[in-house]
Parts: sequence; structure tokens; C-alpha cells
Amino acid sequence: MSRLAGRVALVTGAAEGIGRASAERFAAEGAAVVVADVQVAGGTAVAEAIRARGGRAEFVRADVAREADVAAMVATAVERFGGLDILFNNAGVGAFTPFDRLEATEWDRVLGIDLRGVYLGCRHALPHLRRSGRGVVLNTASQSGLQAQPRNEAYCAAKAGVILLTRSLARELGPDGIRVNCLCPGGTDTTLLRTFAGSDAARASLRERSPMGRIARPEEIAAAALFLVSDEASYVTGVALAVDGGATA
Repeated sequence: MSRLAGRVALVTGAAEGIGRASAERFAAEGAAVVVADVQVAGGTAVAEAIRARGGRAEFVRADVAREADVAAMVATAVERFGGLDILFNNAGVGAFTPFDRLEATEWDRVLGIDLRGVYLGCRHALPHLRRSGRGVVLNTASQSGLQAQPRNEAYCAAKAGVILLTRSLARELGPDGIRVNCLCPGGTDTTLLRTFAGSDAARASLRERSPMGRIARPEEIAAAALFLVSDEASYVTGVALAVDGGATA
């Protein structure tokens, strides 16, 4: 399998969950991958695992809400692998909080990582994606960006912002040959989901919201990510692809 042969991909939030599954899938398809995350041990392990299977990978610690970190992770991709073809802005945080207890600091934290982080990644990657000649941006939005949820206002606002940022960039960057899409995963078996839905009852409720009666595996979201960053989606841009088992149908 070599759908991404010769390409350089940067994946944020890649130490676990959807980011890890995507980094590993991209590498298996031939991409050199920069694994970016605030979790040093987890991110290092992902890069080492990719290299152990014969792939090319480099870990860089990056807090996507900090512009200096974002600039450094993009520079790492270019310096280590010679360019940048694929940017997957996947890092995200969130937690259910009643609105009357949603402090401004938490609002800023969620918007800083989930929306500002996407803006910063796109801004710093853009010159290199233009030089690539086949640049692709993929952003992780969410089912929560398509469908409102109580006690989840900061996350919903951030992910809805990601969707419109994606669509706006797709229109602006299309003439440069750069495609920009986003994924809208439903409930997926990740640490983030376990943070959101801490109890068995809450997780059961998420399963019931899906017509398929279950939550997703990270590898299922990674498969959709692979499609969108590959040439198989060469005429797909500005799309917010729901991968949610039909929950928003």
C-alpha cells in the first residue's frame, strides 16, 4: 500500500486516539510523519513504533495553542523530511460543563486548542503546502460542530468554527491547488471521549445515539482521514465529512 508514497504529513494530537491511528495509517501508506503532541512519552512511542515497522517518523512536542510551538513543529517537518504535503490538525480538548459553571478560562482553553490551534497550523503550514504542489489540510471538527449539545457550548462553538474555517479556506486556497476538508467524528473510543463521558451510563447513551448502536474505533476515523488526504479525494474540498454511524443523519 503506498497511497501517500513520497509525501510528508504532520499530525497533531498524535500520541493517542484518532491522531495515533491516523499517523500510523499514513506511515503505512508511505508518508513520512511528524508526530506532534504535548504528551512526550506517548508521542515518542508512536514515532518509535512507526520506525520499528520500517516507516519514517519524528516526534515533536507541541502545544497547538502556542504559536512558537506550531512554528517549530512545521519547521521540524520541513527540516527533517524536506517539505510538507499534508497537515492534519487533529489535537483537541473538551469536557461537559453546565454553562453557568463554564469559566472564561475554560472557554479560552478549549477555543485556544480546538480552533486557534487549527488557525495557527494552517497559517504556518501554508507556504510549504503551496510549494508542495499537492498540499492538503485536514481538520478534525466533530459531530458536535454539526449538532448542538447541552453542557458542551465551548466545544460545540470551537468545532462549528473549524467547519466554517475549513470551508472558507477551501474556497480561498483552491486556486493554489490546496484542498481543505474536515472530519466530523461521532463518539469514538478515545481518552477524550472517556473524559467527556466518564460513566458507563453516559457512554451507553452515546452508543444509543448512533443508528449503528456503537461508538467508532479510532482506526475507522483514520480510514476516512486517509481517503481525504489521498489522491482518491483529488476533487474533494470544503467538505465536513460526518463519520458518526448516522447520528446526524
